[in-house]
Amino acid sequence: MSRRILALFATVIAASMILGACAPAAPQTIEVTRVVEGTPQVQVVTATPDAAAAKPAAAPGSIQLNGAGATFPLPVYTEWIYAYQYIDPSVVINYQGIGSGGGKKAIIDGTVDFAGSDSFLKDEEYEAGKDLQMYPVLAGAVVPIYNVSFKVEKVGENTPTPAPLPKLVLDRETLVGIYNAKITMWNDPAIVALNPGLANALPAAKITVVHRSDGSGTTEIFTKALTAFSADWTAGGASAVEWPVDKAGNGIGGKGNPGVAAAVQNTPNSIGYVELSYAVQNSIAFADMVNKAGKTVTANAESLASAMNDFAAKFSDKLTNTIVDGEGEKSWPISGYTYLILHTTDAKDCVKAQKVVEFFNWALTDAAAANRAAQLGYSVLPADVQTKILAKLGEVTCEGKPVVSK
Repeated sequence: MSRRILALFATVIAASMILGACAPAAPQTIEVTRVVEGTPQVQVVTATPDAAAAKPAAAPGSIQLNGAGATFPLPVYTEWIYAYQYIDPSVVINYQGIGSGGGKKAIIDGTVDFAGSDSFLKDEEYEAGKDLQMYPVLAGAVVPIYNVSFKVEKVGENTPTPAPLPKLVLDRETLVGIYNAKITMWNDPAIVALNPGLANALPAAKITVVHRSDGSGTTEIFTKALTAFSADWTAGGASAVEWPVDKAGNGIGGKGNPGVAAAVQNTPNSIGYVELSYAVQNSIAFADMVNKAGKTVTANAESLASAMNDFAAKFSDKLTNTIVDGEGEKSWPISGYTYLILHTTDAKDCVKAQKVVEFFNWALTDAAAANRAAQLGYSVLPADVQTKILAKLGEVTCEGKPVVSK
């Protein structure tokens, strides 16, 4: 791309993202599965997708790039893709949020041009894919979201409405207790002790616990965090686990981050976990956490950056890194990278391979793209990590030649 086009990036993406934010959102149905005494019961609920998903029709002769995978980065990918059509009108990019497991399978099977995953590729997946590489794109926070029917005293007609209740606070052990089905009531002493200002407002109501029903990198981040939090969590840290709450009869499974968000919104006195942007975009309350350093922290760009810094020197030779339960006083304890997965030497279409690399080079380096990601609740890569990732992207070849000129 020319320097003239590069100079227009910031202006164009800012304008296009405003356009995306103003587009009307259409409701969509999302399927969730409630597990009662081991028996799945399907429930269809309604949620509103990101407004920026609306796109104009593809121009004749456009190059179509197809991606699929993690729902964790779906909000920001949707907005980046919407903006990028103004940067390179010759490209039409489609990204389907089908879960990290689905994305990994698709890139291995060769049915997509790129995949998104928050879950690491396994050795057998690297072997099956032959030339796959993971590239960190952003870091995101996984947050406990809740829908609690707090007890509020009735007020008279002329009595001012009371101030909003303080945000719920959880600590590492209490979150493990909830997902282990050991803490089952919202007025449990462990929750009350962490929320003294809510002592009289927390209801004597059973906690309904929501989790992902599909193979999920968000689940991998979340369960790796639970594993680090307490030896009492024995279900493991993986993209899919056997949930103790399902065995106890108070679990609900939701497909994708949108499915979990919708399930919590539609289920009184529930708790779930989603990527931060889903909570922000859907105005769903999410808890603060007491981290490993004993400090109460909020999920945001600052606490994500702190978590990344805790593990900055611990990238594997495959460019993967686990960043849960860091030592930093400001660190959000349930953090993770979201990754791009590409074929690095065996792309079927050299032009498509070039366009994918150009798109992600832009997404990783443009200031306005980074700013929008931060507004959605993500944290961009630290400078030294970004340099490493861009260099690795520059090594992608097709028919023995680099797909992008250095």
